[in-house]
Amino acid sequence: MTETNDTGSVEKTASAPEKKTKRTRVSGIDRVLQIIDHLYETGEPAGGYAIAKAIKAPLSTIYTITEDLVEKEVLTRAHDGTLWLGPRLYNYGIAYARSVDFMRVATQEMHDLCRRAGETVQLCGRDGHHMLVMAMADGPSHFQVMSRVGSRIPLNWTASGRLLVGHMPEKDRIELFKRGARASPTGRATIDPKELSSAAAIAFDNRLSVQVGESDYSVACIASPICNAAGECTATISIVLPEQKATAGDVPFGDYVRDSAERIERLMGWREH
Repeated sequence: MTETNDTGSVEKTASAPEKKTKRTRVSGIDRVLQIIDHLYETGEPAGGYAIAKAIKAPLSTIYTITEDLVEKEVLTRAHDGTLWLGPRLYNYGIAYARSVDFMRVATQEMHDLCRRAGETVQLCGRDGHHMLVMAMADGPSHFQVMSRVGSRIPLNWTASGRLLVGHMPEKDRIELFKRGARASPTGRATIDPKELSSAAAIAFDNRLSVQVGESDYSVACIASPICNAAGECTATISIVLPEQKATAGDVPFGDYVRDSAERIERLMGWREH
């Protein structure tokens, strides 16, 4: 760097020290979690190159880590070389579920409701902008439900999705739907944030939400919120059934899910009566 002095001659001045970009080191355990999270969030197998690109990690690092994870059955490798979650993670999940009182209580009620209603029943929770199917009991009919355990579905597509945010302040609901609402395959799901926020609040107050044909053609879902002691919807219990059965009015499915949700709350000590 130069500057002109009082005599008009040019002299050199000391340059300002250049700022060095601080390099952050990612630990091995963080890389493992990034790989597992990526597979979980995308919901499909992926190759090492695709994973490295998605999580912005060196390809050589990803290859080394995934080889080790496959060997330890944390990941599995298909014949085409793609990677997916392994059986060891499933075993960990089962062990965790056994230790959680809520899942034990709710799963028992889910199976009881399945027998009572004669239809498929699901327990769902929230995962960011998505509803997550946590557990499921298949009904006795041949009716096939597309969403299985582990499925992540945009909140605005489902009856449960609206209930899961119904307890939140209105501004938070609107902001969440602004970021996360998506057009559904049938084109019937509302994407307007204010409309969705209002529907969520009403459904939560009524302890009942009904969705017909919004996520899948000819499929309906009737859900009720499971609320903790603070009044927050921590999960939902829902009946998934053919549209014509839901609209026929022959069976009080709404009463069934409300009763089941309240029973779970009482058993958990979240509801006095």
